Amino acid sequence: MTASVVSIRDISSKSDSVQQIAFNKVGQIRAINRRMRILALNALIEAERAGEAGRGFAVVSQEVRGISEEVEKLSTALEAELASEIGEISSLVQEMSQSSQGQRLVDLALNAIEIVDRNLYERTCDVRWWATDSAFVDAMTAPDETAFAYAARRLDVILRAYTVYLDIWLCDPSGKVVASGRGDRFAVTGADVSSRPWFRTGMGLRTGDDFHAEDIAREPLLANTAVATFVTPVRTGGEADGRPIGLLAIHFDWEPQSRAIVEGVRLTDEERAVSRVLIVDRDNRVIAASDGAGLLTERLPAFGGSQAGWQVSDGRIVAQHVTPGYETYRGLGWRGVIEQRLAADKPSATVTPLKRSR
Repeated sequence: MTASVVSIRDISSKSDSVQQIAFNKVGQIRAINRRMRILALNALIEAERAGEAGRGFAVVSQEVRGISEEVEKLSTALEAELASEIGEISSLVQEMSQSSQGQRLVDLALNAIEIVDRNLYERTCDVRWWATDSAFVDAMTAPDETAFAYAARRLDVILRAYTVYLDIWLCDPSGKVVASGRGDRFAVTGADVSSRPWFRTGMGLRTGDDFHAEDIAREPLLANTAVATFVTPVRTGGEADGRPIGLLAIHFDWEPQSRAIVEGVRLTDEERAVSRVLIVDRDNRVIAASDGAGLLTERLPAFGGSQAGWQVSDGRIVAQHVTPGYETYRGLGWRGVIEQRLAADKPSATVTPLKRSR
């Protein structure tokens, strides 16, 4: 935990101690006062028995009894006022603690989505660079089986160095896969992928500087594995302004890479036991989760229009930060989200207004 959170916890602990000490001391005062009242009552009884000789003592006894009643009223009022003031202090300390922790979780959510952004930015660089490779340009310029076989060998070399990819496909303008890097594992050569959204969008990109990043989806031709697909056309002469003559599609192996990110968020062991770290897409669909649950099936409630913030709902702090993008990769509207259960003695059954990040 950060030093500020520890300090707030110390204040909260001291506040609880002050409350306990104050109530104990007030209780002791009231106990002593009860003894005084009993003594005054006994003295009054004895004065009555003594008759005229005890009349002066009776006056003193009455005065002691009056003082006792005033002390009782004062101690009762003191206890009530202390309870109110200390209760307010405790509430303020709890709010400060939640605010500090909420902001910390927002920062951690930002860190997680920034790591995703930087990782995916590198994928956009890879696809644009590799699309200019002479093996792929030649295969699309003069298509034949020999050229396709060489392109496949070249893809295999790339995949052996770049292990974050599940496969890379070279497609002709009609959407037919003519070469792949892992033909021994996935029998995709000859498959028609023209119906894939990324194919249609990719072939329409204007220059070699452009790329298309598809949202996370399960690819049937890759054993239904969740992948992040990036595409850009192969162009004549490998030039940025060349005519599209094919398409290069690289399939980032999303699950293990994203899992490493959400599991690597810097939480304490205590926090990790009560927290869930998520990456969600623009439609609030869970695309990565530290507990491995809900991948591509669970949808979170809408979180409001803020780029970053936190709120308390049903006994949990929920913090989020929208992707800021990185360099030429502007992101896909994804968010880093961290859900953390509050301590049992600090529940919240209602949703508080969204606290925007500073």
